[in-house]
Amino acid sequence: MDIFLTNSIGIQKALLYLPKHYCFQMNIKTKILQSIFLLQALLFSFCSVAQTDWLIDNSSYTAKLIESGDRLELSNGLVKRVIKISPNAATISLDNLYSGESFLRGVKPEAEITIDGVNYEVGGLKGQPNYAFLKKEWIADLSNNSTAMQFSGYEILDTEMPFEWAKIRYGDHNAPWPPKGIHLRLDFDLPETNQLLLSGSPLPSDLGRKTIYETNFNSLDKGWTRYESTSHARSSFENEGKLGEIYTLQNSSVYVERKIDQSTRIIEATFNTGTDQAEEFGPGISLVWADKTIKFYLRPGDNSYDDGIPMFGLWDGEKHIQAAGGRSKQGISTAWSLRFRITDEAVFCEAKPKKGDWLTIGELPAFSTSPMSVRIGKTNGSGEGKDDKELGELVRLQVVDFALYGDIDTTIVPKLQPGDLTVSVHYELYDGIPVFGKWISVKNSSGKTINIGDFTSEIIAAVEYESLVEMRENTVFHEPNIHVETDFAFSSMTARDANSHVVKWLPDPEYSSQVNYLRQTPALLKVSPEFGPDQDLKSGDEFTSFRTFVLPHDSYERERQGLALRKMYKTLAPWTTENPLMMHARFADWEGVKNAIDQASEVGFEMVILTFGSGFNIEDDSDEYLAEMKRYADYAKGKGVEIGGYSLFASRSIGAETDVVMPEGKRPTFGNSPCIGSDWGQEYFQKLYNFYEKSGFTLLEHDGSYPGDICISEDHPGHKGLADSRWNQYQVISDFYKWSRGKGIYLNIPDYYFMTGGSKIAMGYREVNWSLPRNEQLIHARQNIFDGTWEKTSTMGWMFVPLTEYQGGGAAATIEPLNEHLAHYEMMIASNLGAGVQACYRGPRLYDTEETKMMVKKRVEWYKKHRAVLEGDIIHLKRANGIDLDYWLNVNPSGEEKGMLAVYNPTDHEITKKITVPLYYAGLSDKTKITGSDGSVKELTLNREYEVEVEVIVPANGDAWVIFQ
Repeated sequence: MDIFLTNSIGIQKALLYLPKHYCFQMNIKTKILQSIFLLQALLFSFCSVAQTDWLIDNSSYTAKLIESGDRLELSNGLVKRVIKISPNAATISLDNLYSGESFLRGVKPEAEITIDGVNYEVGGLKGQPNYAFLKKEWIADLSNNSTAMQFSGYEILDTEMPFEWAKIRYGDHNAPWPPKGIHLRLDFDLPETNQLLLSGSPLPSDLGRKTIYETNFNSLDKGWTRYESTSHARSSFENEGKLGEIYTLQNSSVYVERKIDQSTRIIEATFNTGTDQAEEFGPGISLVWADKTIKFYLRPGDNSYDDGIPMFGLWDGEKHIQAAGGRSKQGISTAWSLRFRITDEAVFCEAKPKKGDWLTIGELPAFSTSPMSVRIGKTNGSGEGKDDKELGELVRLQVVDFALYGDIDTTIVPKLQPGDLTVSVHYELYDGIPVFGKWISVKNSSGKTINIGDFTSEIIAAVEYESLVEMRENTVFHEPNIHVETDFAFSSMTARDANSHVVKWLPDPEYSSQVNYLRQTPALLKVSPEFGPDQDLKSGDEFTSFRTFVLPHDSYERERQGLALRKMYKTLAPWTTENPLMMHARFADWEGVKNAIDQASEVGFEMVILTFGSGFNIEDDSDEYLAEMKRYADYAKGKGVEIGGYSLFASRSIGAETDVVMPEGKRPTFGNSPCIGSDWGQEYFQKLYNFYEKSGFTLLEHDGSYPGDICISEDHPGHKGLADSRWNQYQVISDFYKWSRGKGIYLNIPDYYFMTGGSKIAMGYREVNWSLPRNEQLIHARQNIFDGTWEKTSTMGWMFVPLTEYQGGGAAATIEPLNEHLAHYEMMIASNLGAGVQACYRGPRLYDTEETKMMVKKRVEWYKKHRAVLEGDIIHLKRANGIDLDYWLNVNPSGEEKGMLAVYNPTDHEITKKITVPLYYAGLSDKTKITGSDGSVKELTLNREYEVEVEVIVPANGDAWVIFQ
């Protein structure tokens, strides 16, 4: 309770708008709750203005920027982000003001970016003594990292419109676009070159150093000596003609050795551990003197106290360190580079994953003499060419490359100097929702082309959700209570999965005091693409990253979290409020389409879609076909109906030269897929642009949308290779979706493309279930709606009504002839429209008799009469189970009709029942007038848990509803 009594929103809101779920969540006992309501009454009588729950009325929460000394505070009364801008810029506070919870436990850089192979931190402050929490008194002592990009200034701007939105159909046309709020841009310059080189930071090996020697093991020169165990006839440093691929028994020695130039200061090698599960015999770098060896290596197996956990190992010449760098699990499914970095003060043992930064794993005293030679590959734990008594099975692994570098040379002129480019970090905070938007941009003014290899656009050292000491095989860590998504999402119908390739909750290597003994608590957010972008930026051009949206939740309760997400989508993707009634026309010939349009117009449907298998072909770009489709569109427009069509992109093969070429061991998401960067892919999207420019169609149902498949082909004109393949393909498809949104083209896409213009995805159903008996389909339909609307609004997901047979099931699963199954057809419509959900009614017609027509028309007219409340948020009350009533509450607190209870009876007998209806999120607090589907009208008083009790009489296999005003 203290969290509410002390936060900056005020006691008024804490008491006046405390929902019941907060009471249970905080274990407030009944007597305390009664006292709160007495205080509520007193406060209400004395306070003329009380801020409301933002999920009911968010009009008072306006974003602003407060400038105070060296601090910039972005706040809208719901959330706050404070950025300190001296001696460098860094976030020092991230709070949810509504709950009073602080989400930040540590200071990190504002971003990271790799330019021409050098990874730069963008801003940030160093010196925090403990990353479990951030004390205010520590902040003044935090210091600048001279190797990071340096803050140079800021500007306060209006929110940006990422693309146009043409408001051409029913939806929330009052939603501002772009969303109202504030935009803060922080600018950063490159660090001084010498500061970077002399900092002692673990920089790229070749930065400011001469390369003494390097090889990728395509061949071995005379300087190498091979050592191959005699324990097995196949033991070799060359397997099946591939030099550097070691094939040997697990606990045997196979390596190559060469002398080291005495000027060497970095010794580096990269390894793929393959099938090797060795411990001390893991692959690594061994330095050799006349009287000793030192070995730094990967332990793909385990150690004496962490069974099966891969770690780093170190033999320092005297003792074995089985978990060098501390006991922490390392993902070694990808290549790792290891190096010794020799300085006058110390020798650093450092490691870097294929896509990552150098990490300091261990530190040794400075060498008194330089090593004579180096061994690369598998040795025993002490770096010697000996075999173990227990040799194990044959394993395969690879030494990828090796290099030697000299000392730092400040006379080497770097390609880039401070002032050559500006990295900007953009923050947006929006009115009325606790959501921050963030992205980075790069302006190149160097006079040269630069390469942006990688970036991380958001980094948050967040307060952990839970503290688990042990980690077992099936342990599930919960992430911090923050929702994060981007407009770089694909290949899923949920935001979490669609963003899993880019939104990563990782262990924080600086959080050494966490209770998890392997330091694996996922409490560090990094938002970064898995591949690339690997973009070449010409002088004078600008690069812009994807956008990240961060929503720190004010509750742990499922409904409230879902309502917060739905409010976010209505604000940041308001086109999702468009919700046309749609028919999937089964045939695309003129007579079939004309009949579908005529029937849709008659009963009030708003869109006809030429569905898959109908004969519609959007890839036919002949003048004759486009003219015919223009005739279809003109006829539909004359009837007040929109028309659109279906196209499949992925999930098919075009040809070897066109399809994505996957790395070894990987397959396309759908089994087959063309590459957008191929000639065919580029022509395909040009045909889409051309079709919608000329046909007059206003919907695209884009099935098998780009699922994020990478491509290693170097022959496709749209990308260079693997690293830029995902980024470039996504730009093409997202640019088309954004263009479509600006043209008013409705987009049904079964993937999470909402933030780039997508209108609707599948609500979430199993297609083969539509071949079940009709009465079972009904139960599934309402279960799917109930489950699909926890995080999506009802307008964001489509359902399905198979008027004709779909994937089997025969007569028992089929509605046609419609008039013979009229009751079922009506309940399918009622189940969808009663939730504000549109379904794809797939068939050649919407009605077959006058009786059928009147039923459909009556249901549609009812829906349009109550559309505002039906398309509001769903409050989940009772999920369908087939044995009793199921129901939900649609709420629209800003409307005249503030709530509608939709109730369904799946049984063969009438049911009369009293239902307790929670009206808090309907915006009702005292009295309500209710109107039932039977025509009854009465006035009820809400109890102090914002509930009323209503009695409903629901006919067998029927529905009922109650309106709350």
